[in-house]
Amino acid sequence: MLVKPGSTDLSLEESSPAARREVMGGLAKGIDVLRAFSRDRPHMTLSEVAACAGLPPATARRCLNTFQELGYVTRSGRKFLLRPKVLEISAAYLESMDIEQLTQTHLEQVARETGDSAALSVLDGVEVVYVARTSVRTLMRMEAHVGSRFPAYATSMGRVLLAGLGPARLRWYFENAHFTALTSRTVTDPAKLARIVAESRRNGCAVVDEELALGVIAIAVPVYDGNGRVVAALNSSSHARRTDKAALVRERLPMLQQISRQISAEIARVPGIALSAQL
Repeated sequence: MLVKPGSTDLSLEESSPAARREVMGGLAKGIDVLRAFSRDRPHMTLSEVAACAGLPPATARRCLNTFQELGYVTRSGRKFLLRPKVLEISAAYLESMDIEQLTQTHLEQVARETGDSAALSVLDGVEVVYVARTSVRTLMRMEAHVGSRFPAYATSMGRVLLAGLGPARLRWYFENAHFTALTSRTVTDPAKLARIVAESRRNGCAVVDEELALGVIAIAVPVYDGNGRVVAALNSSSHARRTDKAALVRERLPMLQQISRQISAEIARVPGIALSAQL
């Protein structure tokens, strides 16, 4: 993870005293505990969970015991691990937005015409989260799925989403993200990344070549809501041996822009839909 699990745009500490009286600190701590688990940390001891969530061990223990009682967490010896029931939480979001039905046909069209994969993601804190995906090919070294999270700075969709942020939110991002080299080609210099984000805003697209994972190249475009705000990103990924940046822009950008317009128009027709609260 790039920031403390549970970090959001406005933390409890940053909110006003009146706002803090209207929130449940215990619930926020429980969410921090759930988010401490990841692909790299699928099972942890109490002390490890507490450290990852930034909580006192006694608080983490109460949260884990509560989640265990509710069926979201189980334990094996001294190790705690998530149970499949946690998927109900993310499923509620996806089902309420009906994202799969809204976008799947379009993603399948992109995958079919390119022979590769296509995905839709939103920005959550300093990461992108996949909310829909389809593929006709398995990429080497990296395979994403609905719910996968990746650092925004190293992904084409992340850079498009960052380009859609207002100045205050973008400043928050650069103040809170940690830029780590994921491959030898990952751009980690904040000043250079800021210029890349600005360029993505001007061009209306972003291309990332083996910065997230070796062998993976991708191009992304923004998706808009009815008010013209960037609420999601649409991408097409391929293997670097099959294509390059110039070819992606030449061969896939027009199609992605067309599909983005179609998805944006459908989002605008759905009352109250909000794929992202990133602004």
